[in-house]
Amino acid sequence: MTDVPADPRTERTRAKLRQALLDECSRRPLAEVSVAALVRRAGVGRATFYLHYADLEALAVDACADIVREAVDALHAWRGSPDPTTPPPALPDFFERLAPHAGLYRELLSPGGSGPLGRVLHQDLRARSRTERALAGAPEPDLVASAVAATFAGVLADWLHGLIEATPSEIARRVWRLLVNLHRTPLP
Repeated sequence: MTDVPADPRTERTRAKLRQALLDECSRRPLAEVSVAALVRRAGVGRATFYLHYADLEALAVDACADIVREAVDALHAWRGSPDPTTPPPALPDFFERLAPHAGLYRELLSPGGSGPLGRVLHQDLRARSRTERALAGAPEPDLVASAVAATFAGVLADWLHGLIEATPSEIARRVWRLLVNLHRTPLP
């Protein structure tokens, strides 16, 4: 089966809607954003919005999906044996870049790591961790991948909600140590 390239018009429309949502959410919480204001800002019709998204939450998760990909990539931006004391540079950079839309991320990522963005983060991070662990021949790829995904999503969410006090570089260092230790935990 061949992948069909995405229609450029569809991609442009979705990009307009995602940007309009991010712009609106930089001024007010997601709960206060209306579809009418959003489509007006994006320059598209209401029917066009519903052609692409079921509701504002679906658009918000899509708009924040890049942050999920960045998190997954940041956690896997090392090669060889990871140094447990020094995270890959992409990880502290990831935490630094959260600030402009932290309010929106908090709305979609509940404390403990649940919520619509938490589900996407957990799913993507678990899949990537499992694949890399299986390729390396490490034991228990399913178990450790689940633990890594849950730990990262939970720490990220709790940090965003102010339940963990740390600067971006401190939280990157601390979560990195946790994840490296999860990977190194001896399993029977």
